Amino acid sequence: MEHPYNSQPFGYVFRQAYMIRFVIFKFLHEESRVVRLTGFGIPDLPSDLRQHREAMLPDYKSDKGETLGKFKSVARLTVPESERCIFFLKTYSCGDESGRRKYEDMLVDISNRKRESLEIDLADLEEFCLTIEGYENFPEIVQSNARRYASIFAEAADDIMPRRIFGVSDEDDSFDVLMRQRDQIGVEINENINVSPELPDVLRRRFRVYFKPGTKIAVRTVRSIRAADIGHLVTFTGVCTRVGDVKPLLEVACLTCDCCGFEIYQEVIGDNFNPINRCPSGACSLRAPTGELFLETRASKFIKFQEVKVQERSEDVPVGHIPRSLTVQVKGGLTRTMRPGDVVDITGIFLPKPSTGFKARQTGLVADTYIEAMAVKHQKTGYSDILMSADDMTNLWHHHQQQDMYGKLAQSIAPEIYGHADVKKALLLLLCGGVTRELRDGIRIRGDVHVCLMGDPGVAKSQLLKHITTLAPRSVYTTGRGSSGVGLTASIQRDTTTGEMILEGGALVLADNGICCIDEFDKMEESDRTAIHEVMEQQTVSIAKAGITTTLNARTAVLAAANPAYGRYNIAASPQENINLPAALLSRFDLMWLILDVAGSESDVALAQHVLHVHKEGKPPGLGFEPIASSQLRAYVAHARTFSPHVPVELSNYIASAYAEIRQDEIDAGEKAMGYTTARTLLSILRLSEALARLRWADQVSEGDVNEALRLIKMSKISLEDTAGDDTSKFDPITAIYMAIRDWADAQPTSEVRYDQAVALVISKGYTVEVCTIFINDFCDFFSLVCIL
Repeated sequence: MEHPYNSQPFGYVFRQAYMIRFVIFKFLHEESRVVRLTGFGIPDLPSDLRQHREAMLPDYKSDKGETLGKFKSVARLTVPESERCIFFLKTYSCGDESGRRKYEDMLVDISNRKRESLEIDLADLEEFCLTIEGYENFPEIVQSNARRYASIFAEAADDIMPRRIFGVSDEDDSFDVLMRQRDQIGVEINENINVSPELPDVLRRRFRVYFKPGTKIAVRTVRSIRAADIGHLVTFTGVCTRVGDVKPLLEVACLTCDCCGFEIYQEVIGDNFNPINRCPSGACSLRAPTGELFLETRASKFIKFQEVKVQERSEDVPVGHIPRSLTVQVKGGLTRTMRPGDVVDITGIFLPKPSTGFKARQTGLVADTYIEAMAVKHQKTGYSDILMSADDMTNLWHHHQQQDMYGKLAQSIAPEIYGHADVKKALLLLLCGGVTRELRDGIRIRGDVHVCLMGDPGVAKSQLLKHITTLAPRSVYTTGRGSSGVGLTASIQRDTTTGEMILEGGALVLADNGICCIDEFDKMEESDRTAIHEVMEQQTVSIAKAGITTTLNARTAVLAAANPAYGRYNIAASPQENINLPAALLSRFDLMWLILDVAGSESDVALAQHVLHVHKEGKPPGLGFEPIASSQLRAYVAHARTFSPHVPVELSNYIASAYAEIRQDEIDAGEKAMGYTTARTLLSILRLSEALARLRWADQVSEGDVNEALRLIKMSKISLEDTAGDDTSKFDPITAIYMAIRDWADAQPTSEVRYDQAVALVISKGYTVEVCTIFINDFCDFFSLVCIL
């Protein structure tokens, strides 16, 4: 008897189907006869041949051993993979004591409109597959074909989706009403015309499937992603340089006939969409001119779409190379999770993007690549995003109640750098910042503290900047010679997707709500340096280019490092000649710290021993206490920034008199003045005082905070006084304190000086309370001069 495949048309069709890899079945277990699909690309077969093939197919069973029956059609050959996904979603339970069904709870929340994403954690899948025989390689298969299995998991979730539980206040939204109307229209058309506009599953689906990286997925660099990773799930680290606008992306198109009103639903796969142009309904097929189809936007389904440009980090770029970048497509709930300047770990599917149209004739077979984002993890979170548990708050309270917490926090900043105790205190205040205030008339008074470190080469200015960059949650590091005015503020670029002109933020815009560290500040061109004047005071960037007129936020604290005009500080020249910065820029810095490399046998020996210990042991010498870790220091500052201290009225006269005294001292110094004091200096005193109050977790500025702020302003120029050679340097500290108290008493209308007033005056002159105590002990016979002059 002749085999039915040898007759026509069966023989021809079967041979053709066999030539394109019909299907291969592997029986993994003889007792369960589980079927796995390893071939695709099967054409539609005639009904007689399909029935014959179904009769010859064996039964297949689930992993529980239950007989699922025969394959109903060749198009449903992916049932085993779907069964595995269903089995995982229904049976996986957390390893804790609760034993809750994690993904069943997710499906309940999705059904009740409380959730819009199904996040499959591959770590859970790896843990689950280790306990089930025959599932050992399933996580690797999912990672190697992630896009395919995302749709399989979505179909599996649709099959086991629980019914919605209606509450008292729950109502159907417009999507539910529209779907109910579509189902009713489909039933009527099916009864009358025998043609059903079948609704795609994607149209009914109200969630998206995302894969979270497992333990076996290593974090890679942008440069290490190769062509062999196409289709795989990859995780890499990069910096967001450009974030596009969120736009609607067509996922399911609804085409309506203009004659009979028939609806056709067409799922859009990929970037190209070729709509159907003829109505396939039975009513239009009986007419000579068939109806035309037009797109019905209200009945179509759109999702949120955003395109992000991610560049590899500077430390990952090899020597002599330029940074590489990748385009990341973000959809659904992951949109608006990244901002320019964020350092993120992105997990996504590496996919090709072939060129179309005229561009395809130029590129040929070369295709662009992109990442379809599945998970985004920020390496550094902002102060407001830091979540602290009860244990974290207990540790912070333990640090807060210690003695000299202010000094310990400052010494924990770059402990491997010798000395610079007051410089580190100034950097701590820069991290904490003051309070930004907005007045009723719209005027905004900045609270960010700007600091400039100017000094001789080799005093660890750049190392301090680098450490602050790693310590701050949001920071950008750049150099003066390698930065232009456009690179610091914003530039005009053309969007590759829409072709429109868009703005791309520079370093100051990327550091919004963070710190911008500019090294080699003196090497910048004057035209480029003037670009940051508006940023430092108004904290905005105004742009009027290429038809774009807008204002960008640049709420950043500027930390600059520079060398004097002559490379090293020239004592013979005036401070203005050494600093060589315009007064308009100099007045915008709250602290202009001058650091001189002064030779001294004791200090040089101590510095050498410190450096040798760091190189030998790999850690700094003991500080007398355990340095606070960077994470704890960041958490302490984050909690301190939640306070908004204010200056009490009783301190107004004290601050005003201190400011007037600084102005008078500058006038008396003449050409030897070591700074440029303006009304901005008064605001600097307030900002530094508020930052000190924040570190105390207080809601009110105290007199001690004001005295410490005045002391830091005084100490920022103390290195010049040590080498100035004027009359003030000839006195020892005890004599200088006595003369300062005497001069202050002579300038006041009263001849009495209280002890607390004397201590405040001593601290404002740059001396400590201990020195004041020594002064009182040495001059105990003249103590009446301190109490009553």
